[in-house]
Amino acid sequence: MAIEDSYNFRRVNALVTTSGVVGPDRLKDLGPERYDVVVNLLPDESEYAVENERQVVEGQGIKYVHIPVDFKNPTLAGYDRFVSALDWAKERKVHIHCAANYRVSAFYALYAESRQIWSRAEAQEFIRDLWQPEERPGWPQFIARVRARDIEA
Repeated sequence: MAIEDSYNFRRVNALVTTSGVVGPDRLKDLGPERYDVVVNLLPDESEYAVENERQVVEGQGIKYVHIPVDFKNPTLAGYDRFVSALDWAKERKVHIHCAANYRVSAFYALYAESRQIWSRAEAQEFIRDLWQPEERPGWPQFIARVRARDIEA
């Protein structure tokens, strides 16, 4: 089972893919697909969390980064950890996932916008292709806070 079959899978470029929930069988295929890093934004207590995900991923020699993001309360601290992880993984093949690719699409779009990889319009399009943040409490404010802070920096 290929990672491309994961829920709401998106190929950003040759080095970055994103998705919603991935099962253990798909995670086991990341080594043969030459992934270097997996970033998981899904909290352990989520019904979609994969048991022993860290062991499945690291057992293939892949770096595993777990940044649990509460969907109802995304934080700047969580986003900052995400930015650090992606800056570190810059030239590596990375798969980023959560439950539905909502957290991931917002975090990655903001990252790409802050690093001038994408314009604001491209970032918005990436998010809106999957979901409407304004329909979810806390997300419009979170996105606005990240953008305001990144502009000031």
